[in-house]
Amino acid sequence: MDDECIHGLEGQLCALCYPKVVTEPATPVKKTRAPKLSSLRDPLPTAATPAARAARPVRVAGAPRPVRAEKASTDNVDEQRVYHLTHISNLASILHDGHLSANAALTTRPAVDISAAATRETRRGARVTGADRSVAEYVPFFLSPNASVWENIRAEQADPRLALDSHGSEAFDFVMLVSTVKTINDGLAARAAAPTDADDDDEAPHIPSLVAVTNGDAAAPLTRFGATPATAERMLQTLRAETDGTMLLEAELLVPDAVPMELITLIGVCNDNVRATVRGILKASAFKPKVAVYPPWFHTAADPQ
Repeated sequence: MDDECIHGLEGQLCALCYPKVVTEPATPVKKTRAPKLSSLRDPLPTAATPAARAARPVRVAGAPRPVRAEKASTDNVDEQRVYHLTHISNLASILHDGHLSANAALTTRPAVDISAAATRETRRGARVTGADRSVAEYVPFFLSPNASVWENIRAEQADPRLALDSHGSEAFDFVMLVSTVKTINDGLAARAAAPTDADDDDEAPHIPSLVAVTNGDAAAPLTRFGATPATAERMLQTLRAETDGTMLLEAELLVPDAVPMELITLIGVCNDNVRATVRGILKASAFKPKVAVYPPWFHTAADPQ
């Protein structure tokens, strides 16, 4: 039997009898798969490309987000909240009057007066640049719930502007009456449009007073004012554009003559007990603003939050 294999194939190699020799590679090659990255997130950093973290500037609690200077002209200042501080003992009489009155218009002092007598006298003598009116003819509002005067009350620190005498007031004895720039301006516009007895006279038409914005204590000699719609808006934009918000701690928004209570949209209080007391006082009035507990407004900046 010459070249015949067991499978009967002659003259040719049988694949079953003489299989090909297969050599294995020395090192197995593993298939690699490219990492799949989500389209909604950046790739994770590697050791060669560590993640870079930009340092965040320190901001004052309650201050609005900073606005880049080059975009300040597009900042919508209408959203800026404004805050009027009063002792809870004054709330019932304010609701009875139906408005917050400027200091110069008060015929009787509040049950608990925050301002020192010297402060009231200084504000009577100080003039609002561009409006030819006394600072005392305006209702003052803070532009931050952490305004420096309020911080000194919370921290029980001496401040020549304050008259916290024998009443022994604590921070939780106060309430914050809150509105916004838009609400205040809309309210003043409605008041200016309302007909008055003077409209029937032959005198010159009445020019309504407008809000004023300051970059510091309104009675301080170096304080700047924005007392027209354009200058007030620019002043607010400048204050809101500041990175750390410290200028907001001294600034004021001044509303001429009086602020109707319907323009107060929120009353901020320290705790549930004070909220219950405020709601009880509101029951006797026609005004129903929201009453919200917000403890950070009533703790000194040095306290842990």
